[in-house]
Amino acid sequence: MLSGAVAAWFQVPRPQRRMILLLLAAVALANVAQPFPDLAPLQHGPTIALALAAPALLRRWPLSDRAVACIWLFLLLHTFAARWIYSYVPYDDWARALTGHDLSSILGLRRNGFDRLVHFAFGALLTAHPWSLGFAFAAVGLGSALYEIFEWLLTLVAAGDMADYYNGQQGDHWDAQKDMAIAQAGAALALIALLRRGHRRHIGNPSPPHKEQPR
Repeated sequence: MLSGAVAAWFQVPRPQRRMILLLLAAVALANVAQPFPDLAPLQHGPTIALALAAPALLRRWPLSDRAVACIWLFLLLHTFAARWIYSYVPYDDWARALTGHDLSSILGLRRNGFDRLVHFAFGALLTAHPWSLGFAFAAVGLGSALYEIFEWLLTLVAAGDMADYYNGQQGDHWDAQKDMAIAQAGAALALIALLRRGHRRHIGNPSPPHKEQPR
């Protein structure tokens, strides 16, 4: 089993192996002095599981470096936000330190909006895949819906306020619908951009095999 895992690892193109390692390093850094240790496993566990399974998945369903990079960028953004369980990303503090003004006042936000950015990125980045663009657009909607259903199911089994903190509703009863809408908006903009560029091929097609340089 170990030899099979090693073989799968070295069958993944080198740039993609680097992205997997960098993602695992990012998760480790996000948990240094973790401010929400009780919720960290829920936030980062799936990312770790996906990174560990990635070599086998990429061997079974190869993707281009560009498609893997889109998924990688989304997961990095998620990992960054997950450190503060999304609802408490201190972007207003950073903005005040740099400019003396906070973004929430400038943009008229009544809640921490970083989760909206990540949902938008989900739609925009995951549209670039080895399927037709129309199916990619539909897949983003399905993925968003399944995730919101998972969050609802979590509220049924999680203890205390854990589900509320994880879901990051911040008092917004329409949070799930807005998250799905912003993800679909990201997918729509990515789709329009790709069509305007005249894409007539599947941009996620696997790259030619990477040859390892002789040592």
